[in-house]
Amino acid sequence: MAYDLATFASALAADPLLGLILALTLGATIVNGATDAPNAIATVVGSRAMRPTPAILMAAAGNFIGLVAITAVSSAVAKTIYHMVDFGGDAHAALVALAAAMVALIAWGAAAWYFGIPTSQSHSLIAGITGAAIALQGGLAGVNGTEWMKVLYGLVISTGLGFGTGWLFMRLIRPTCRHVNRQRGNRAFRLLQIGAGGGVAVLHGAQDGQKFLSLAMLGIMLGIDGAAADNAVFPLWLIVLVSLTMAFGTAVGGRKIIKSVGMDMVRMDQAQGFAACLSACFCIGLATFTGLPVSTTHTKTTAIMGVGAEKSPRNVKWGLARRMVLTWILTFPGCGLLAWAFTYVFLLVT
Repeated sequence: MAYDLATFASALAADPLLGLILALTLGATIVNGATDAPNAIATVVGSRAMRPTPAILMAAAGNFIGLVAITAVSSAVAKTIYHMVDFGGDAHAALVALAAAMVALIAWGAAAWYFGIPTSQSHSLIAGITGAAIALQGGLAGVNGTEWMKVLYGLVISTGLGFGTGWLFMRLIRPTCRHVNRQRGNRAFRLLQIGAGGGVAVLHGAQDGQKFLSLAMLGIMLGIDGAAADNAVFPLWLIVLVSLTMAFGTAVGGRKIIKSVGMDMVRMDQAQGFAACLSACFCIGLATFTGLPVSTTHTKTTAIMGVGAEKSPRNVKWGLARRMVLTWILTFPGCGLLAWAFTYVFLLVT
C-alpha cells in the first residue's frame, strides 16, 4: 500500500492516536538531534577549526542530507530496527506501546541533555521499544534475538573499532607529517577536519535518522493498516520530515554536548581532530551500509579517546569518560524499564 501524505491525513482524521505517535517520534528525533548529532562536529569546534554556530549549522545540514540521500541507496539500519521487536496483533495496543517507548526515550534523552552527558539515543531507542514489547507480550516473545545480536556487533564497532582506528590513524599521521611545516600542516588539517566532520554529520543523519524513520513508519502502518508490512517503502514526505526535525534539534540544542565531548574530554590539535573524525566516518559508514545500529556518541567519543591516548593516556580525562560509560551501561535497563512501566500505565488509561 502507498503511504502518501493524503492517505496519512485521512487516517489521522479517523484516529488522532496516529498523530500522537508521529509527534512523539518527532520529539524523540529532536532530542537525538540535540544530544547525538553534535558529536559529529565536537572536535571541529574543540580544536577551533570552526566556530560553534557555523559548525552546528553544518551538522544540521549534514543530518538532513545524510538521511535523504543515503536512505535512497540503503535503508538497512531502518529495516534492522523495524524487525527488532514484535508488538503483537492488536494494533491499538501496539500503538500505545510505541507511544510509551517514545515517551521513555524523550524523558531519558532530555535528562542526559540537561546534564550535558552524551548518552546514546540509539541505545535508548532500542531499549525503549524492547521494554515496551516485553510489557505488551508479557515476556521475551516479542523480541527478535537475531536482530538484537546486531546491537552487540554494533557495540564492538562503536567502541573497540572506534578507539582502535582513532589510535591507528593518529599513529600513521604523526610520522608521515613530521617534516611538514607546522603552520602549513595545521591549515591543511583544519580543512580536512572540517570535511571529515561534515562527513560524520551526513553519516549520523543516515544512521540515527533511519532508526527514527523506521519507528515513524511502523506507527503509520499500524494506524492505517493495523499491521506492519515487510516490504513497505518509506515515503519521501516522511523522510524529509524526519530529516528536518533532526536538523532542527541539532541547530537549537547542540552546544552542551559539544562542550562535554569536544572541549572537556580531550584537548586536540587539528591533526588529532581530523583523525577522530576520519575514524568516526569509517566506523559509522561501515555500520550504516551493513545494517548494524551503532551509536554515533559511542563511536565519536571512543575515537577521540583513541586519538588522545595515542600521544599519552594522560591526555584523556578518564573521569569524564567513566561517567559516560556509566551512563551508557545504565541506558539499556534504565530506558527499558521506563518504557515497560509507561506501557502498563498507558494501557490502563486508554
